[in-house]
Amino acid sequence: MPASRIPTLIALPAAVLWAVPFLWMLVASLRPGYAPDIASLLPHGPFGADNIVEAWQDGSFPIWYLNTILLCGGILVVQFVTISMAGYAFARLHFRGERLVFAAFLLQLLLVPTLLIVPNLTTLSALGLYDTLTGVAAPYLASAFGVFLMRQTFRAIPRDYEEAAMLDGASRRQVITSILLPMARPGLLAFAIVSVTSHWNEFLWPLMVISSPSHQVLTVGLASFASGSEAGGTWGVLAAGTLLVAGPLLLGFVAFQRQFTQSFVFTGIK
Repeated sequence: MPASRIPTLIALPAAVLWAVPFLWMLVASLRPGYAPDIASLLPHGPFGADNIVEAWQDGSFPIWYLNTILLCGGILVVQFVTISMAGYAFARLHFRGERLVFAAFLLQLLLVPTLLIVPNLTTLSALGLYDTLTGVAAPYLASAFGVFLMRQTFRAIPRDYEEAAMLDGASRRQVITSILLPMARPGLLAFAIVSVTSHWNEFLWPLMVISSPSHQVLTVGLASFASGSEAGGTWGVLAAGTLLVAGPLLLGFVAFQRQFTQSFVFTGIK
């Protein structure tokens, strides 16, 4: 057996084990009626979309989707600006104590997010942002991981391009927006996937900040929807609701998995 196939054979059982819950969710959501045990969820017919339709009608999925898309999209747009500027500064601008400042900046990655819930809630209340999507997004408008990723991305781009542009009279802003950012697209794509996935799945922080049903995101809405579904024993409808939440991320990852892998290879992160 070629040595190159050994990692694949080791990873295959883990991949199958990882896929089992998703297969169970898919089959449960497409099988009509109540599924009392796992044996009845084996992939055999009949199949239908009744559970998905019922879940969509019972839950407020349109408003949950809208709030989640606005939240993830708004965070990502602001993060693109902050991580690009900070990443460029750490990659190209040299100043006294640069490494110390960068190391201190990365210390944020060691903080457990739950430690910051109380001070963040206090700050949001003082700013009048409690129970708003802006308040949910506020702590994530800058990202230490994103700054690190963009620093690595900019450092992988040869300086010759920006030096040639500056010789032609381009300003630093023009160099960043017209030359470096287009060439850093793989790094931006990799960060976009990580950012959207993280904030799409975020539960605890939106639960603490949002109190109005009209401002709920998918994860918080699914929790309230699940409690109602479990009370009636409608596991198929519950699985369908979970599929509606996780489905877009799964489809997005399948569609962009090659670009996702190549983006981290481009930035030099293994």
